Amino acid sequence: MAEYDYDLFVIGAGSGGVRGARLAAELGAKVGIAEEYRIGGTCVIRGCVPKKLLVYGSRYGGEIEDARGYGWTCEGVRFAWPTLIHNVRREIDRLNGVYTRTLENAGVDKFLTHATLEDPHSVRLADRDTPISAKYILVATGSHPVMPKVPGAQHLISSNECFHLEALPESIVIIGAGYIGMEFASIFAGLGVAVTVLYRGNQVLRDFDMDLRDGVAEALRDRGVDLRMATNVASIEKEEGCYRVKLKEGGSVAAALVMAATGRAPNTAGLGLQQAGVELGWNGHVVVDEYSKSSVDSIYAVGDVTDRKNLTPVAIREANAFVETVFQGKPAAMDYTFIPTAVFTEPELGTVGYSEEQARERCARIDIYKSSFKPMRATLSGRNEKVLMKLVIDAETDKVLGCHMLGPDAAEIVQMAAVALKLGVTKAQLDSTMALHPSIAEELVTMRHRWEPPVPIKGSDAAA
Repeated sequence: MAEYDYDLFVIGAGSGGVRGARLAAELGAKVGIAEEYRIGGTCVIRGCVPKKLLVYGSRYGGEIEDARGYGWTCEGVRFAWPTLIHNVRREIDRLNGVYTRTLENAGVDKFLTHATLEDPHSVRLADRDTPISAKYILVATGSHPVMPKVPGAQHLISSNECFHLEALPESIVIIGAGYIGMEFASIFAGLGVAVTVLYRGNQVLRDFDMDLRDGVAEALRDRGVDLRMATNVASIEKEEGCYRVKLKEGGSVAAALVMAATGRAPNTAGLGLQQAGVELGWNGHVVVDEYSKSSVDSIYAVGDVTDRKNLTPVAIREANAFVETVFQGKPAAMDYTFIPTAVFTEPELGTVGYSEEQARERCARIDIYKSSFKPMRATLSGRNEKVLMKLVIDAETDKVLGCHMLGPDAAEIVQMAAVALKLGVTKAQLDSTMALHPSIAEELVTMRHRWEPPVPIKGSDAAA
């Protein structure tokens, strides 16, 4: 008789949990997985995938306008939100089915219910009386939106509810200017909604390269988004036909909807983790070592629940490393250097490596190369659009430390740049690479002149 019911039991069937369960099962382990919502997790069900589909939908209006400059007559064009959101939900249902079949085909037992830990080797499911035992337990429960603690917070929606709107609002206030806030500001603006963004900081997209932050802010303002920095919310009140957001600095903003995009927190409440001896960090995240092992030898955790680098591909790679370590006997530590990421605003942002500000803190000397230009497609359309490309170089080794882009297809271009940075590419090697003309990406291998910050004029405010 087996000592345990399962070799591995996974709590949470998002991208990391599904990957870990499937790979372990394919290696011959007996695996069970519990998910209380839908198979697929945040990214597939209420995050990256449906959001990217809404991004595509929001861009067509501008592209239709651009088409006029290329000779296309575009009369009588209308947008129907019910059609878009119905098709998005249909695609999410399809993906939910794909993920479910992936588990089934791998022989993973799935339980659609809430699971809690009883001890280092026991999991209790909400729909059964006796606990399930497992040699190893993998926690992959992800994260959830954090709502600001202000009077009237019950009137707020989060990014989750955006995918369930039956009608498009005429106006919306978005609190927060991180990547979620900026992406939904861009989506709603592209669909014709009047958008106001309120943020307590001095510029959008904290921790990104400052040139990118400034560029995104300028582009969104050009598209009519009302960005209000250094602004704090005092309360939200419901009025007839709208909500009124009162500001600590005085005044208020009224809108049909108010959305909070003020960060996310790990899903660890109600899981029995501390009861099982698992150490939790400052915001409730599972504290793990370089191999994703918690303070309990039999319990591991991957993805947003560990609050390391909260990106879907990272959770998947962490799950891969977990399986290699535990079920293949090949300890695999995660490497978090040169992880590319994107913000799908319009224009979109792609970045990998150190920002200029981060590089200045870490290196004795750095060189900056950057270029700003109008993309060729905008020459006939007349769209007010600029591309920004920027390279951050270690002046002593010539290695490229960061690659940053704002413009069309930034995510696709930066993904390939990430390969080069991961391999330790130097500026000289980029310079020796043949350009592909005409393309936006060729700018990465044709920037020859170092950027020098402007010298302040003596006696001017800038020099003071």
